[in-house]
Amino acid sequence: MNMKKTEPGDRLRLPVALTEAHKGKVLEVDREQEMFTLVDSDGDVLGTVHWATVIEWIQALNRKVHPVESRTHRRVSVLIRVQYRTPEGGKIDGRASGVSGGGLFIESTAPFPVGTKIALSFSLPNRQTEWLEAKGVVAWVCPKADQYTLFPGMGVKFTEISDKVRNRVVELIGSLQKPGLPPSGPSATER
Repeated sequence: MNMKKTEPGDRLRLPVALTEAHKGKVLEVDREQEMFTLVDSDGDVLGTVHWATVIEWIQALNRKVHPVESRTHRRVSVLIRVQYRTPEGGKIDGRASGVSGGGLFIESTAPFPVGTKIALSFSLPNRQTEWLEAKGVVAWVCPKADQYTLFPGMGVKFTEISDKVRNRVVELIGSLQKPGLPPSGPSATER
């Protein structure tokens, strides 16, 4: 493997040589920031991903259980107003497009890295003036729309949520989900 240092610090460049469709591209490895960056032949950055995301993706390849079978919480696709704080403390108003008793999916074109802890407030459609509080951690990231999600964003797993708030979420899910139908899409905890 041809690994070259290109600048001071812990940054390595791995040129793509064998994969025909990607020849000329370079995978840069930043050991200090634990990031991979894909660069095209003109030197333009095509994308960046944290090591944690790659590690979780590789681990997911080895899982034998289908996501629907591993679900511990029923979920529904429903739009929910959400406010959350960035790790730096900034407040973001947004929306979640799916919720379960275990977490929710926040639509975002700039999702936080997996493992990021966030405080959030959200209002359920049946009680729009009441804001519910919880804390969570980013469990998975969808950088672009895929077969499960219509929008990019992040699945947030609840880490601190009162029984009262979780019960409100579960009651909403029960009222929206018809008996006998399987849960829809992956929940924030099973992606």
